[in-house]
Amino acid sequence: MEYKNLKSKKILVTGAGGFIGSHLVEELVKVGARVRAFVKYNSRNDWGMLEFLPKDIMKEVEVIAGDIQDSFFVRKAVKGCNIVLHLAALIGIPYSYVAPKHYIRVNVEGTLNILQACLDEGIEKIVHTSTSEVYGTAKYVPIDENHPINPQSPYAASKAAADKLAESYYLSFGLPIVIIRPFNTFGPRQSARAVIPAVISQALWSRKSYLTGQALKKKIVVKLGNLEPIRDLTYVKDTVRGFFAVATAQDCTGEVFNVGTGCGITIGELVETISKIMNEEIHIEIDKKRMRPEKSEVMELICDYSKAKQVIGWEPEYSLEEGLIKTIEWIEKHISRYKIDIYNI
Repeated sequence: MEYKNLKSKKILVTGAGGFIGSHLVEELVKVGARVRAFVKYNSRNDWGMLEFLPKDIMKEVEVIAGDIQDSFFVRKAVKGCNIVLHLAALIGIPYSYVAPKHYIRVNVEGTLNILQACLDEGIEKIVHTSTSEVYGTAKYVPIDENHPINPQSPYAASKAAADKLAESYYLSFGLPIVIIRPFNTFGPRQSARAVIPAVISQALWSRKSYLTGQALKKKIVVKLGNLEPIRDLTYVKDTVRGFFAVATAQDCTGEVFNVGTGCGITIGELVETISKIMNEEIHIEIDKKRMRPEKSEVMELICDYSKAKQVIGWEPEYSLEEGLIKTIEWIEKHISRYKIDIYNI
């Protein structure tokens, strides 16, 4: 991955302790950027997924712990940086049904803090992270950037609001913002909140249980919700390349770029694919508590990434199978981190 114009740039990554954020930090160090990693404060000095980065990477990273909701801390985090990659957000859709106000505070007010700090500090570029969930169930596929915004969950509504706030700062104040809109990203370090690690971690635990004689049924069982939704699944290294392409592109401020593969697969088909890679038959049990409310379920998300390809030269490189193999290997190595008996919302 070569992005020489990021070398020696001071780059703030908010949400650096998260799944995608940790991969961004790692790759930014590799291309020679000076990285400031913003993680959520806790008294345990737990830096989230950054804990899994090699020591030679982390020694090059300035880690700061705070809260995106604190405008004073955000101002200090932004100060002295050239580029801000803003990923900090609450992202679990099920949790947004029970704590919607928290999503407004973190995703909307937190974004406002970043925007205002970047404006005051004269940052040269801000990459704001959106989500394909803001589109809602597709009116047409593949989904391009002109597709109507139709959020169907409090999470998606908070992200749509944050997107519009970011756009308003570009239009009102000329703030150099670019919005990246990833479709469903997956890969190593992702939590069981997402469907792929949920399937893989349950399957690995189930296999271990029957092989060691701890299971009553000698079969691999995973609990899931709706199997019909169609998703566009993008390997995390491709998503990171999307961030790099957006961050380094010229003359694209104020624009939105979809990042995805252009291929859709149902959750049921996904389980079949994982089953084949693992060379095990996976049995599905439908768990009603894993179902979204009917009108909140987004049934189809397939990305049209032609704008990203034409304008910033980005397109996916990894196949679904390649990404799944790498993800299975990582989860198997770190299976003790996954609480299989708990539904992770």
